[in-house]
Amino acid sequence: MLDLISVNKSFNIGTVNEKHVLRNLNLHIDDGDFITVIGGNGAGKSTMLNVICGAYIPESGKIILDKTDITYFSEWQRAKFLGRVFQDPMMGTAPNMQIEENLALAFRRTKRRGLSWGITEREKEIYHTSLAKLGLGLENRMTSKVGLLSGGQRQAVTLLMATIQRPRLLLLDEHTAALDPKTAAKVLELTNEIVTQNNLTTIMITHNMKDAINIGNRLIMMHEGHIIYEVSGEEKRNLQVSDLLKKFEEASNGEFANDRMMLS
Repeated sequence: MLDLISVNKSFNIGTVNEKHVLRNLNLHIDDGDFITVIGGNGAGKSTMLNVICGAYIPESGKIILDKTDITYFSEWQRAKFLGRVFQDPMMGTAPNMQIEENLALAFRRTKRRGLSWGITEREKEIYHTSLAKLGLGLENRMTSKVGLLSGGQRQAVTLLMATIQRPRLLLLDEHTAALDPKTAAKVLELTNEIVTQNNLTTIMITHNMKDAINIGNRLIMMHEGHIIYEVSGEEKRNLQVSDLLKKFEEASNGEFANDRMMLS
């Protein structure tokens, strides 16, 4: 469904701060895969997502989605088939708009817009039902402004907005990292339910190795801009955190002190 072929991405080219972040990155994703991505700080995880969504254009390599080369597609061209949830709960929603208005924006993505009434009663029913599935009571607050919600509630709404039109690919960039442990666990539970029920092809970056092991059908570890370890199926289910630590230590020659991945 998605192929990254020999993708390279650097920043500050030609300066003393030049940094090669992605190095001949290759990744094949099948339809319905739920891939968790781990790696140390600066491994290239978020840059990989930014390249996929079009925020960055690689210097070389190709990005193929459903047999179409989208390497040089702009962000807005890719937005119609990608959904994304960011680490910061403040991103992805319009704080001064109501919950139902935010959902309406997401629901109308890729559709023609006219001068008809803003939100129909039928749409309100859809939003009410979708919000009720979150189990946060937001279905009774649809006219509340999103800016009044807690971080966890807002992230849940963002997740719903990203998936309400069933994207071809869902990108989750450490979307629970800024939440407290209890709220993060709830949002992660909702994520797993939505992805599983809709069979969404998903890439989720996380620093929590337990989550990386327990969620999804594939796990990849990145280091210095390329994939150094990949596991799936029964082997993934039998993994322990100690196994991942050992793999990371081998790849980084023991240089993982003070890395946030080690603290998760």
